[in-house]
Amino acid sequence: MSHLLEFFGTECPHCVRMHTLVEQIEKEEGVKVDAFEVWHNKENEKKLLEIDKDMCGGVPFFYNEQTKKFICGEAPYETLKAWALGEPFTQEE
Repeated sequence: MSHLLEFFGTECPHCVRMHTLVEQIEKEEGVKVDAFEVWHNKENEKKLLEIDKDMCGGVPFFYNEQTKKFICGEAPYETLKAWALGEPFTQEE
């Protein structure tokens, strides 16, 4: 199982834009990001709340279980790529 997690809402426009970047990273870098829809799936929402613990409080939310690094909301491609590869990155607030 992947250690890269993506939490999203189906109707969330920010999530849709970010998922396009996730797909690009998966294709180009050969990584797998497990996606969990949380607005219509209570089990996935529970998983989000267990992991998030007030880090973001919404979606899109990306969490790397290996590095414990996370991204809240939309981020540039290079930031998402660094997160996925376990490389250092900064996220603008």
